[in-house]
Amino acid sequence: MIPSLEDVSRITGLRVYGWAVSGYTYPCYHALAERLLDLPVERRSSLVPRVALQESLGLFEAGKNAGESEDEYLVRLARVSRRELAIEPGPQADLDLHHFLVLFLGRLLFTTRGDAVHCRFLPLLEDLGEVGGYAWGVAFLAHQFDGLSASERQTSTSGFYPFLQVWAYLHLPALRRGDHTRPGLVPIARRWDSRRDTRHLADQLECLQDFACLPINQKKTQRKDPIRTCKV
Repeated sequence: MIPSLEDVSRITGLRVYGWAVSGYTYPCYHALAERLLDLPVERRSSLVPRVALQESLGLFEAGKNAGESEDEYLVRLARVSRRELAIEPGPQADLDLHHFLVLFLGRLLFTTRGDAVHCRFLPLLEDLGEVGGYAWGVAFLAHQFDGLSASERQTSTSGFYPFLQVWAYLHLPALRRGDHTRPGLVPIARRWDSRRDTRHLADQLECLQDFACLPINQKKTQRKDPIRTCKV
């Protein structure tokens, strides 16, 4: 019961075959970032400010409104971004695409603790025609495992949380707290809306512990309302 490459492919739609996402780690990405991003970069750490990337894509002040569904929010984000992004192919369109890919990879798919975005993926993005040929799903799964905390003093993980949530929805139905609102979509992650749990954390942990102690056959046959039973 651990996430596999098959889960990555089904849930996210990312490629699990292709060129390896690997290469050299450079001591400084400043020159490459200056050429491909045309944004201020911290010279010693090769970090790009997240705000600068979001502003270049028109996403800095495009937060989710109260009562707005996920689909409505995505439509509004796309509409806002189109006003900022170049439509015709050319140097400006390539620059915008580099901004988006760095933000997507550094702050969403391979997220780490901290606010700035690292430039370590820039060497793989230099030739935009080759970006789709990399096995991003394999690197994504490796990053998810690497983000699991191994320290007794840490209780959090880093990584793309929606993947772990949807994985739990699919494999641990008794713990499910998401709404399956858009069936048939690919990737599967787009099908679910998460649901907030307002109960005290101690109650959630107690319910999880009770479920973990059940025999496997009882876990499979348990069909109680997930909202009233166990949510993590």
